[in-house]
Amino acid sequence: MADLPLPLPLDVDQIKGFLDLEEGAALQRAAIEGAKRGACLEIGAYCGKSAIYIGVACQSVGAVLFSIDHHRGSEENQPGWEYHDSDLWDVAEGAMDTLPHLRRNLRAAGLEETVIPIVGRSAAVAARWGGNLGFLFIDGGHTMEAALADYRGWTPHLAPGGLLAIHDVFPDPADGGRPPFEIYQRALASDLFAEVEAVKSLRVLRRM
Repeated sequence: MADLPLPLPLDVDQIKGFLDLEEGAALQRAAIEGAKRGACLEIGAYCGKSAIYIGVACQSVGAVLFSIDHHRGSEENQPGWEYHDSDLWDVAEGAMDTLPHLRRNLRAAGLEETVIPIVGRSAAVAARWGGNLGFLFIDGGHTMEAALADYRGWTPHLAPGGLLAIHDVFPDPADGGRPPFEIYQRALASDLFAEVEAVKSLRVLRRM
């Protein structure tokens, strides 16, 4: 297997997002392994930082990544909230729109044939999804409702031996929101998952 992290085709630090190099490398490891068991899928594309890390890994093994996002921003991205970025606000539509940024970044990275954007609500897509997943990355909305919907909607599609990655898992409430930590705890308590790796706020678990 190639050394990880795999070389990236552009300066990913210039892409808006909240994933760092060590977390990106862990996602690459999980995607390369998971691609042997089924499709690779992420929830929460934002502007494409994670899609580029994972997409490069998928490209290296001839796999593709399905990247789901409604591209209107999570709750914390809306005006007046802590993580609002006015550069991503579409004045004409009166709404967030991260899709043009994702497409521009995928094109610059040479990943348009590897990363397949799906524009829509995660739960709606999950209800109509067919086939097994070998790798699932949950990094969507951080309300309890959104996080639970992602977990409940998608983990049943994960094949035995497949890998589940969850971002923004903070055991200390002072460090960040609780819903990603709560679904991580729920996964461990279910006896369906065992932890494989913990890198900063990223947790990687294997479906038993």
